[in-house]
Amino acid sequence: MSNIASNPEPAPAAAKPPSANEILKAGSNFLRGNIAREIADTSTATVSDASSQLTKFHGLYIQDDRDLRKERARLKQEKAYGFMLRVRLPGGRCTPQQYLLIDRMGDEVANGTLRLTTRQTFQFHGVAKGNLKKLIRGLHSVWLDSIAACGDVNRNVMAPANPERSAVHQRVYEIARALSEFALPKTRAYHEIWIEDELAAGGEQEAKNDHEPMYGPTYLPRKFKIGFAVPPSNDTDVFSQDIGLIAIVENNELAGFNVAIGGGMGMSHGNAETFPRLGDIVGFITPDQVNQLAFATITTQRDYGDRSNRKRARFKYTIETHGLAFIKAEIERRAGFSLAPARPYKFTTIADDYGWQRAADGTWYHMLFILSGRIKGAMREALREIAQIHTGDFRLTPSQNLSISGITDAQRPAIEAILEKHGLNNTAAQTGLRLNALSCVALPTCGLALAESERALPEILSKLEPVFADAGLHDDPVSIRVTGCPNGCARPYLGEIALVGKAPGKYALYLGAEYTGSRLNTLHAQSLTIDEAVAQLTPIIRRYAAERHEGEFFGDFCHRTVLAEKAALDAAKAAAVTA
Repeated sequence: MSNIASNPEPAPAAAKPPSANEILKAGSNFLRGNIAREIADTSTATVSDASSQLTKFHGLYIQDDRDLRKERARLKQEKAYGFMLRVRLPGGRCTPQQYLLIDRMGDEVANGTLRLTTRQTFQFHGVAKGNLKKLIRGLHSVWLDSIAACGDVNRNVMAPANPERSAVHQRVYEIARALSEFALPKTRAYHEIWIEDELAAGGEQEAKNDHEPMYGPTYLPRKFKIGFAVPPSNDTDVFSQDIGLIAIVENNELAGFNVAIGGGMGMSHGNAETFPRLGDIVGFITPDQVNQLAFATITTQRDYGDRSNRKRARFKYTIETHGLAFIKAEIERRAGFSLAPARPYKFTTIADDYGWQRAADGTWYHMLFILSGRIKGAMREALREIAQIHTGDFRLTPSQNLSISGITDAQRPAIEAILEKHGLNNTAAQTGLRLNALSCVALPTCGLALAESERALPEILSKLEPVFADAGLHDDPVSIRVTGCPNGCARPYLGEIALVGKAPGKYALYLGAEYTGSRLNTLHAQSLTIDEAVAQLTPIIRRYAAERHEGEFFGDFCHRTVLAEKAALDAAKAAAVTA
């Protein structure tokens, strides 16, 4: 793309000293550091703190089994370390050959399960250090990798699942996949360390041929996320992305994208300088301008983002600091074009279309519901059997589900029989709450978790579903998000109901997001047990059933009534104190 500058002139250096991570990246020799040497060290199951930061750029997090910490400490043993590896899978597409390799590796090198993430990819947990090369080389053999799945770079690019639904969906998927490739780091460190066993320039010496035309030697201040959505579905939570691209369809063709910038979910409890933020729509671009727009936006964040305070280093804070008008103008300057006025669109849903669906190309797809994205037991056996005969693809969704896509009329009976044999044709029996539930992994592996999430979700649903059913709301779609900490991995601040971990067994309760993702929720209660949260929600649910307006979603009802009334009461109390 000849009109993309290789390295726009950066802004003047900030007066504040850089964080430790910035110093580490600058001296890492384009993400090599001492990773190769430490991975080869068999005297410990872990790596140094410095290498644990750099391995994130390679798609790896070092974790330990927190359920075993006390016992291992008592025995004076090293923590039960293992790595989490996240696959790069733009748009969530996975071939049967790739799935079978991933499934096999789940047993051979990980904890015997597969986890689907809210960014449409797979995570392996409990991978021993000595098995990392086996896993990464296995992925490489089926044209998969974990490059930039984590770290201070652009991460897995999201797009609506099942592009077979229409020519527009297919075009959007192709653009998303191309953007994922375009935004990859250019360093050869990943291939040298994990695939080729041959480090450039003799190992930790300077790799003189490496350069990063978009990221520079210190990459971005923090992670960066891009997602595409095709109305009327906002399944990717497009306003939670650093760059959200909303497809505009005119005369059944893709005209281009409305551009939203500055979304982000993470925050810290008790720190008012951190907060979730929805992206602002700043204009419209044509399909051929997507990579230019992304380059201009990423380099703007590279040069103006906070490299001193990592808690304020996301793009949303760069916009808050410098102002939306300035950031938009800088993006346009770097892109070499002005954004056109945004065009009309409408979102009506976020949910996956479960069960059997006919695609525009004449094939079928079957959307499986997978609670928390955890593939195990009968589900895993069924998908393994299907992958062995399937001629289409698997598609991972932003809601942690999986679609078996590209099923021919001839193949459908065989796949239907496998699903029936394993008891997986039961989506219709699920509640509207369960079908709209998300959770992060949290304990025992996530080092940031303050409370349970994935392991607590079944209990939470079992206690709330009867309340909804008794109120006549069994099938009503209500989005619920549960996370073990406030960092936002399951996009909790877009849940109509959200429980955000604060301490073991304690959660902050949020209410009132707009169902299709265009309004954040609001803190309703600071710290509750699950039972206390259910007790507070029960009268609200009953009131919703009795008082809602026609077509009103649960989050809109809470925003209009419960939250508005609470805000008015709080204001009256504050006024009384002042008086």
